[in-house]
Amino acid sequence: MAEFSKQWAEYYDDIEHGWDFDIEVVAKDIKPGFYSHYICEGFGFIAVGKDEDSNIILAYRNQKTDELDWKSLEETIKTFDNEF
Repeated sequence: MAEFSKQWAEYYDDIEHGWDFDIEVVAKDIKPGFYSHYICEGFGFIAVGKDEDSNIILAYRNQKTDELDWKSLEETIKTFDNEF
């Protein structure tokens, strides 16, 4: 079953279908330097975390290296915006 974040639903203007989780609410309980597994099919990330400065970061699996690439929530929205 596909899961979508509130932020993706707001960006994509699909609030009427709802969302499964709110990135900011999830991140509230994460300590800096840690992450929690959450998948957002809309944005395509596989984890929500915080960097050492408590900024929200999202993990994306690098298809070439199978490593994680981290982007800020703002960068994710900006990148997503540029794709459409």
